[in-house]
Amino acid sequence: MASDQILMLVDTRDRFLGYEKKRVCHTGNGKRHRAILIAIYNSKGDVLLQKRKHAIFNAVWDLSGATHPLHLPEKNESYSEAANRCARVEWGIESIRFRRIGAFNYFKRDGRNCENEHCAIMVAKYNGRIRSNSRVAYGFAWKPLREVKSDARRNPDNYTIWALRALPKLRL
Repeated sequence: MASDQILMLVDTRDRFLGYEKKRVCHTGNGKRHRAILIAIYNSKGDVLLQKRKHAIFNAVWDLSGATHPLHLPEKNESYSEAANRCARVEWGIESIRFRRIGAFNYFKRDGRNCENEHCAIMVAKYNGRIRSNSRVAYGFAWKPLREVKSDARRNPDNYTIWALRALPKLRL
């Protein structure tokens, strides 16, 4: 069950502090933990967006995906491993090469829930077929990055807080 996932607690500089259950990290003021945001581009310069389907920040546009590196029984998942898991689960993409282009810290409340994360930005180029997972997204769109940035400036309430924080750092 997703709420039983174990996340890695970190400080503002991504220094490891311990472990906590996902539901504790996302309730009240939460606890800062590692997260990732993935942005998938194609060779036309479009970025893959999803209309997010989730208990927190539902029905708004997000970049290509978001998740957490997990503490697994055998090891701690790396940022790249989490990005590949996200691409596989949300888009049916197997083994894509992601690179980290930066990170940021943020806190945002959504009712009783919150996001309190150190979020790594992971990007990859992909031109193959995708299969949108209807359990995590209402829909998707490929859009030119400059149009997404412009729309996000005009309509910030239509985007996740982490997409808004990441968009200025994205370059093609």
